[in-house]
Amino acid sequence: MLAAASLASPALAQDYPTRPVRLIIPFPPGNLADLTARLAAEEIQRRLGHSWVVDNRAGASGGIAIRAVMQAPPDGYTLLLSSVSPIAVNPVLTANPGYDPLRDLAPILLMGWTGYLLVCSPDFPAKTLADVVQVLRAAPAGRYAMATPGSGTVTHLASEQFMLQTGTRMETVPYRGSGAALMDVASGRVALMIDAMSTALPQARGGQVRALAVMQQRRSPLAPEIPAVSELGVPEIAGMEVRAWTGLLGAAATPPEIVEYWNRELGKLLAEPAIAERFAAQNVEVAPPEPAARFRELIAAELTRWRRVVRDARIEVQ
Repeated sequence: MLAAASLASPALAQDYPTRPVRLIIPFPPGNLADLTARLAAEEIQRRLGHSWVVDNRAGASGGIAIRAVMQAPPDGYTLLLSSVSPIAVNPVLTANPGYDPLRDLAPILLMGWTGYLLVCSPDFPAKTLADVVQVLRAAPAGRYAMATPGSGTVTHLASEQFMLQTGTRMETVPYRGSGAALMDVASGRVALMIDAMSTALPQARGGQVRALAVMQQRRSPLAPEIPAVSELGVPEIAGMEVRAWTGLLGAAATPPEIVEYWNRELGKLLAEPAIAERFAAQNVEVAPPEPAARFRELIAAELTRWRRVVRDARIEVQ
């Protein structure tokens, strides 16, 4: 019986993994999760001698990739590397997404994130975040708008949270991606936008838009010159933390030994300064090594938070 059990769980074998691991990404090439996956796969091959084969499975707001992992044998040879949207945003905006991230997946490791910036048009009639909020509160309905790269995105929900907590009301204007949205903020057609640093930071540093705050509790090492929202004297939003994170997950029945293996090995890899520099070049801040349970706690907290925003902002669930 013991021999049979050891054969049934490859994680118990000292030579796991013995063949390539398929890493499914819920997006086409070029997305934050895809870039993180390919960089990690290269380093794992070079440093550990293991092979990760990146498999992009875009569609259904991440549902196609997640169901592919759920339906694969939970033997550690099919894993998921996803960003926050399929794991913690789509499930709260979709009545029946076909999966429950906490029931159907096994979180392994939070790998990294890119922060979000609150930016405004260069000619907005206020300079500090506190003054911006005062202008918005005093403005008549419909005077100002917030751009988003699309309805149902993290940016969309973060914008709604910003308005709920500051007591302001603006129209949210969805675009097809961040590029067009930032162009309209730069021109003054739209007043404000909360957007990932990977796209907003170059625009802010180039002067096309004005950065008001990093939407997190501490300054980002990717942009230490921009203050954190907690510093700027607006207590209603001082606790906001908006990050586009990526993490590694497996099917729910993945053996704990496999979860621990990748949590440990990837954690050691990401702790190396040279790896952190490579991630930073892609505007990604590596996450500090933590147990898998902490990643599960993060997912649970994100689901609770975004469900509350959807409810309070009365966003329609499809």
